[in-house]
This record gives sequence, structure tokens and C-alpha cells, in this order.
Amino acid sequence: MSKEEKPAQNAEEVIEEEQMPDAEETQTEAPESEEAKPEQPAASEDAEQEKYRALEDKYIRLCAEYDNYQKRTTREKEARYADAVIDTAAAFLPVLDNLDRALELEVSSEEAVKVKQGVELVAKQMRDALSKLGIEEIAAVGEEFDPNIHNAIQHVEDETVTDNTIVEEYMKGYTYKGERIVRHSMVKVAN
Repeated sequence: MSKEEKPAQNAEEVIEEEQMPDAEETQTEAPESEEAKPEQPAASEDAEQEKYRALEDKYIRLCAEYDNYQKRTTREKEARYADAVIDTAAAFLPVLDNLDRALELEVSSEEAVKVKQGVELVAKQMRDALSKLGIEEIAAVGEEFDPNIHNAIQHVEDETVTDNTIVEEYMKGYTYKGERIVRHSMVKVAN
């Protein structure tokens, strides 16, 4: 029997019946509402955890990116400094070459000897200044020819030395801290 088919009841009973939900509806809604309440905090916590992980990952990446930026700028700064030292030293090397040529001259007069001693002091001072900047002379005579640091401008047959050995140096070569070439050595190589 449905509600309409029931015998007439007093008005209060009918109103109470209409206000009260059916037993079936009450049973189905109650478990859903109980389950929904615990799920909401869990879903909220998962969302918060995911947001936290995303922010943490972003922070870690940003820190790593900043660290790489600092390292890269430091390397670039050192490279610019090295380039400036090499360019400046290369401009002064011809002066040092001329001082060395002046020292090769044989002099006999007392005044010329004093001038030669002065030139020796200037050449030594120039070498010391280049050394402080990290400019080093490349070893040549008696060494094995290395095309990375030597420039062979003449070959000679010489059986007293082994093949590929430098027998004479025409112009001294220099490196910056032993790593970068400022100027190649101009040499004569034995075959």
C-alpha cells in the first residue's frame, strides 16, 4: 500500500510521515555521509602534500640553477681575465725579444758593459713581471717537437740527435699558467 491508499489518519500523523524520510533513504544516505567526511580530509591532505612536493621540487631546482649560474659566471670571469693577461703579455713579448737580442751583442768598452748590465736588469724585471702574471717560457732546445706548442720553421738532417728533436730556437714561446699558448716557439727541428 502506498501513502495514498492508506486509510485516513489524523492530520498530525500524515504531516509527521511526510516530514520523516523513508527508512530506505535514511540507510543509504547515512553511510555515504559518514564515508564522505573521512575522505575529505584525506583528499585535502593528499592535495596539500602534492602541493608541498611541487614547491619543494621547484625550490631544489631553483637552488641548483642558481649554483650553476654562480659557477658559470666564475668560469667566465676567469676566462676574461686570462684573455686580458694573454693579450697584454703578447704585446710586451716583442720588447722582451729585443732586450734579449741586445744582450747577445759582445761589447768591449767599459761604458757598453754598464749599458749591457742595465739591459740585463730590465730584461730580468720584465721576466719577473710576466712570471707574476703566470706567463711561463716554453722549453725548446733539446726537447721533442710538439706541434701544439712549437712552430717548426726549419728542418735539418742531424745524426747526432734523435729524430723530431729541437736543435735551435729562433723565437721563444710562452704559455699562460702552462695551459694556454701566448706565443708558439719558432724552432729548427732535426729529422
